[in-house]
Amino acid sequence: MSFTSRQRIQAVLNHQVPDRVPIVIGPSNATGIKMGTYRRIKELIGVTAEDRYLYDWQELGTALIDEQTLKRLHSDVRGVLDLEPASVRVANLARTPHEPRYNSWGGGVVENEPGEWFPAIHPLNDATTRAEIEAHTWPDMDDPTRFAHVRAQAAALDQANEFGIIATPWLLFPLERAFEMQRMDFLLMNMIMHPDFVRALLAKNLSLCKQLMGHFLRECGTHIDIIKIGDDLGMNTSTLMSPKMYRDIIKPVHAEYIAFIKQHTHAKVMFHSDGDIFPLIPDLIEMGVDILHPVQPTGKMADFKRLKEQFGHQLIFCGGIDTQRILPFGTPQEVRAEVRRVVSILGEGGGYLLGSVHTVMNDVPAENVLAMVDEAAGM
Repeated sequence: MSFTSRQRIQAVLNHQVPDRVPIVIGPSNATGIKMGTYRRIKELIGVTAEDRYLYDWQELGTALIDEQTLKRLHSDVRGVLDLEPASVRVANLARTPHEPRYNSWGGGVVENEPGEWFPAIHPLNDATTRAEIEAHTWPDMDDPTRFAHVRAQAAALDQANEFGIIATPWLLFPLERAFEMQRMDFLLMNMIMHPDFVRALLAKNLSLCKQLMGHFLRECGTHIDIIKIGDDLGMNTSTLMSPKMYRDIIKPVHAEYIAFIKQHTHAKVMFHSDGDIFPLIPDLIEMGVDILHPVQPTGKMADFKRLKEQFGHQLIFCGGIDTQRILPFGTPQEVRAEVRRVVSILGEGGGYLLGSVHTVMNDVPAENVLAMVDEAAGM
């Protein structure tokens, strides 16, 4: 029996076995393709669509993949996105080229080399008090230019009923916004030195994330299949912080956020975190996470067989195709072999959405991207 893309996605979400493993590529920064590789893919497959950027934010560097290319990549999903406020987008377009670009939270990026931008503006990097938190100019989450387009976008995809629909609002990760406000190393240090300050900062971020997420989900209505959130909690071989510290400071924020989301949508919750977060997976399950992304194959997370056996009856896995070694440096034949290996483990009995581990970066050959999706589509 042949499935439509949406049927394929929904089968996996219901822990059923589809006709083939679904492919997730394109609907968010963490599941997308950087512009350099996207251009090479278009050239290789003969597509002449214009270059556009995800979230209308050029400095992010991630392509808004055109429909013809998405179909050639066998992508089974389409995204519903929010936008930064119109005032922020207009101000940034009017700035002098190559000057720093700011988002609505007050953080920003600087250009390290032509076309390469790095987050380096941290408005609360020296802060340690609640007064400094309150003195910061926080974003207006009620600005309708953030979400006025969402209802029509989600409804059109739902009516077409062809692809799985992933809602991917941007910059609504409470811990990552705290990293942006302070700088990662400063915030991690303050979790030890000034834990009450960190709790207050996270509470402020959570309040704002819930405010905009509420608007976003109301506009999405019942049209979406998956809502993607997350916070990076891991490094290559360990968590960023001890599990005890996570449970003490960060987990209450995530638990409240996930509970809020589940009150406002029936869509499955996809939680994104890079790195080895194996010790925290039971916590994510307890909080109601349905899909774990991106299943980075490092540390204990590299034992896909153990992951599947221990958590596969409670979690759906998304990602799994290595972006550190296989995709950038492997041959197309090696990429195909890795796809077969991962699908044979994580895809056994359903419960797996294939994709790259995080964004396909500019060092990945176009031929390897096609090898990944073509092998998956042919299985």
